[in-house]
Amino acid sequence: MRQLSYALAINEALRQMMETDASVFLIGQGVKSPWYVGNTANGLLERFGPERVIDTPVSENAMTGAGVGAAIAGMRPVVVHPRMDFMMYAMDPIINQAANWYYMNGGKVSVPVVIWGIINRGGEQAAQHSQAIHSLFAHIPGLKVVMPSTPYDAKGLILRLLRIPILSFLLMTDGCMVMKMLCLRKFMMWK
Repeated sequence: MRQLSYALAINEALRQMMETDASVFLIGQGVKSPWYVGNTANGLLERFGPERVIDTPVSENAMTGAGVGAAIAGMRPVVVHPRMDFMMYAMDPIINQAANWYYMNGGKVSVPVVIWGIINRGGEQAAQHSQAIHSLFAHIPGLKVVMPSTPYDAKGLILRLLRIPILSFLLMTDGCMVMKMLCLRKFMMWK
């Protein structure tokens, strides 16, 4: 079996989905910068252009709202939050819109957006840049949060999440870019 780093596994999954589905696009803060997203987006801007790899200003609410709106309109956005702590500013489009859309429409319409929250990216992040608030999102009806434990799982889950019509959360942690996600994998059960 071939060995992949988390970053390369994520990059391959995004590239494969963007090559096979024109509705998939990446939007978020710093998607052009390895400092924000590591090597996960390497080459995507050059391959797919600024219409499908959209680097946004610092406005968590606006970029998440844009992704949710695009998903409602039939696109498959991957919304990147390079600091999960600041996803709190995007709670309205996440909780009041995306998470409820399926229920508000009698189960007939969903919001196929993947929201990817990165938790810390290595040193120097301090308290407001490294909180692990997984459980907050895990307790919101309508959100699907999944947590892979290997690069193989990370790639497979991204591919799967971009093919199913549900709102999904990808939560990524620490400098080695380990991706975390809920619902396809449960939190570890304490004995």
